[in-house]
Amino acid sequence: MPTFEDLKLNRQLLNAIAEAGYQEPTEIQQKAIPLILAGHDLLGIAQTGTGKTAAYTLPLLMKLKYAQGSTPRALILAPTRELCLQIKENVQVLAKYTDLRVVAVFGGKGIKPQLEEVKQGVDILIATPGRFMDIYFTNELATKEIRTLVLDEADRMMDMGFMPQIRKILEIIPAKKRQNLLFSATMPEKVIKLSEEFLEFPMRVEITPQATPAETVEQFLYEVPNFRTKIELLQYFLTQENCQKVIIFTKTKENANNIYKFVARKFGEENVKVIHANKDQNARLNAIETFKNDEIRILVATDVAARGIDISHVSHVINFDVPILYEEYVHRIGRTGRAKHTGIAITFANEAEMYHISKIEQIIKMSIPKATIPAEVKIYETPFEEKQAIARQIDAQKRKENPDFQGAFHEKKHKKRPTNKRKKK
Repeated sequence: MPTFEDLKLNRQLLNAIAEAGYQEPTEIQQKAIPLILAGHDLLGIAQTGTGKTAAYTLPLLMKLKYAQGSTPRALILAPTRELCLQIKENVQVLAKYTDLRVVAVFGGKGIKPQLEEVKQGVDILIATPGRFMDIYFTNELATKEIRTLVLDEADRMMDMGFMPQIRKILEIIPAKKRQNLLFSATMPEKVIKLSEEFLEFPMRVEITPQATPAETVEQFLYEVPNFRTKIELLQYFLTQENCQKVIIFTKTKENANNIYKFVARKFGEENVKVIHANKDQNARLNAIETFKNDEIRILVATDVAARGIDISHVSHVINFDVPILYEEYVHRIGRTGRAKHTGIAITFANEAEMYHISKIEQIIKMSIPKATIPAEVKIYETPFEEKQAIARQIDAQKRKENPDFQGAFHEKKHKKRPTNKRKKK
C-alpha cells in the first residue's frame, strides 16, 4: 500500500496528515495527486466519502507553499455554503503548518464581512459561483494571479444552473498557465461535454464507474404502501440499538418538517434537528455542527444536505422519500460508510416511487436488495386521497414512457344507449 511519503509531499503536509489521523492515501488520492503535481488538467470521478477534497488540496498546498501577495492564487468553486465551509475546514487542517490564508465566501449572509476578509489577503479562495461574482463586481477582487481552478461537485453545479456564472468566471480569470480540476461522485455525459469548454487535454481518473455506491454501504429497499406505514417503519428503525447516528432524507421541506415534529415528539427535541432550504444559514450550520459533535443523533434533511457534508460515523441513512433526481441517491447514501467505515442505507418506496427506484438501479448498475417489513410494524390501509394521488403519479409515469397511454383517470366516452320509446299509435 503506497504511503503519503511515496507521494513526495513536503514535511509540513506530512505532519498535518499524521495529526489528522490519515493512515494511508485513498485510491483517488494515490492516482490524482501525482497527476496534479505534474500540472495536468484533471477530471476526477470517485464515490462520495473517498477523500476527493484531500486529493486536490494536498497538491494545491504543495504548489502554493506559503502566503504571497494579497490576491488569490487558487479558486475552489462549490455549489453550496455548507460545502464551502466543509472544504475550508478540510483545507485548514491540511494547511496547519503553512501560513497560507484560506477564505470562504458564499450567499445567505451579508457580503461586507466576507469582502473585508478578502481585502485582508487570501491565497486560496473557496466560493459559491454567485457570491464570487458579487465580490468581483465590487472591484475589490483581483483575479490575475489565479493559477488553479477547482470545481468540486461539478455535476451538481451544472445541474443547479451555475453554468452561466461559471462561464463568466472563466472569462475573468487568466486562461494561460491555469490548471483546471473537476471532481465529483457522478459525471453524466452532459457534464463531460460542458467540461470540454475549459479542460485542456485532461487526465481522467475514475476510481469506480460513475454513480457507483461505495462498497462500505449496505443497501436495503422496503416497499411501503403509504405515508403512515412509512412513519411506523421509521419509528421501528429509530428504536433499534444499532441505529445510533441517523440522517433521514425527504423530498420536500414540508415532509422534513412533519417528520421532524414526529421524531421530536417520540424521541425528544434534544435528539433531532431539521435542515432545508427555508432554514436560515445559522440554523443549518448549527444543526450540522450539533449532529457532527454527537449532541443529537438524528438529522432530518432535504437534499440540501446530501452532498459535501463530511460527518463521521453516520450509522444509517434513511430515504423516507425516493429522490427524483436519480444521482442524488448516490450522494444521499454516501453520507454513511465514509472513510472506510461501514454503514446502512434504507429506502422506503410506495408503488409510485418504485418507478424511480428502477431508474436509480439503471444508473447505479445494480439492484437494491429488497427487504420485508418487520412483523412488528403495523401496515395501514392507504387513505382514499393518498391512493388517488399515487394512482395519478403512476398514470403520469406511464404517460411519460408512452405518450399514447390514456390512464386510469381518462374519461371514457360512453355510447348512448338506445331508449325504448313507445311508438304512438
